[in-house]
Amino acid sequence: MLMSETNEGIRGGKGSAKKTKQEKKKILLRLDPALHEKLRLWAERDFRSLNSQIEFLLKKSLKGKED
Repeated sequence: MLMSETNEGIRGGKGSAKKTKQEKKKILLRLDPALHEKLRLWAERDFRSLNSQIEFLLKKSLKGKED
């Protein structure tokens, strides 16, 4: 077995039995550096990644607004 074949299984490539319930969509988000730093620090205080913090805030802002 080649090293690349082993790594494919680890990364979720061909033949990997581990799948996520729902794959997340990827977007490019450009932020003002000052806003980025404030969000990063807030995320750190809440023990979240910056990505998770942004997702948390977006979900929170949409609560009760679903049609």
